Amino acid sequence: MKVEEILKAKGQEVVTVRPSESIATFAHRLRMAGIGAMIVSEDGARMDGIISERDVVRGLAEYGANCLTMAVSNLMTSRVVTCGPADSIAQIARLMTQNRIRHLPVVDGRRLVGLVSIGDVVKHRFEEMELEAHVLRDIATASR
Repeated sequence: MKVEEILKAKGQEVVTVRPSESIATFAHRLRMAGIGAMIVSEDGARMDGIISERDVVRGLAEYGANCLTMAVSNLMTSRVVTCGPADSIAQIARLMTQNRIRHLPVVDGRRLVGLVSIGDVVKHRFEEMELEAHVLRDIATASR
């Protein structure tokens, strides 16, 4: 299975946050959207970085409650690990594990086309395994 199949199932909408927005505003937007990370972008098209719940926790540990008034750009990750639509689920699972990340922007050339999470990867891998089990069960039943 490929990343593009995950995007077809979940959609390609990518929620962005401006680098100048406060961490408090970012955290509120995460909560309202029910997501764990956002792409940081000044114009909504070019990717400046990524910021996640984990970055907020790190900021709180390092700066205390003062981090809530800081700009997103102060806590975001600038060197973003990405994948492509044609990458396999196994490839991106390894990439996420090796880099200890939970969210992976999907880029096609220079264009941002989606964002996949470790939850998306697990869900689709589980569905693959379930399908394989059904096929094997059908084969076993038919051969009796």
